[in-house]
Amino acid sequence: MSSKQGIKNVVLVHGAFADGSGWRGVYEQLTARGYRVSIVQNPLTSLDDDVAATTRILDQQDGPAVLVGHSWGGTVITEAGVHPKVAGLVYVSALAPDAGETTSQQYEGFAATPDFVIDVGADGYGFLNHDKFQAGFAHDASEADAAFLRDTQVPINMSVFGTPVKHAAWREKPAWAVIATEDRAFDQAMLQHMAKRAGAQITDVSASHAVFLTQAAVVADTIDEAARSAAH
Repeated sequence: MSSKQGIKNVVLVHGAFADGSGWRGVYEQLTARGYRVSIVQNPLTSLDDDVAATTRILDQQDGPAVLVGHSWGGTVITEAGVHPKVAGLVYVSALAPDAGETTSQQYEGFAATPDFVIDVGADGYGFLNHDKFQAGFAHDASEADAAFLRDTQVPINMSVFGTPVKHAAWREKPAWAVIATEDRAFDQAMLQHMAKRAGAQITDVSASHAVFLTQAAVVADTIDEAARSAAH
């Protein structure tokens, strides 16, 4: 792919309880198609820290980029996506608050998700419950893949969910959304509401919250579509 054919840079941003390694399948799909793919490693210590980590990677891009976020990563790309190199946003079963809103506000009025159990330590950092991890996060993954995700999970500072975002990049940039229809981390109505409010083109796919891993081809296809469309 030459730069004349469209956007060739993709930046992937993981969510809570995860790291960048889960993007491996999406990375391989996109690099095989000629994209230059960068994966952010969020510290998950604060919204500002995660936005800074994402901005460092965006600064390294040699041209326009599609910015992709999963889950909590959606909040991160909503804030970081105002970066001048970002041409489009892709939300992968992701949060999409508006400016002035907190992440936790997105849950208000929507159904609870009892399989998604967060154990919070005395220091305020949360892990997904060991025994409930596969059921809540990755029920359609293999036992081995789910165990790897569980055992590599990165705890998140739970206070981040109360931090309001300053900017909503989706108000200025085109957006796409991949919504996992069997997601047990978020109520379906909540995911649809956020994506529609952001004006996103929505792709529904039968998958768990780990859709970035279990349906990597669908996610890659959506990113490819975003890159081609945002270039025009």
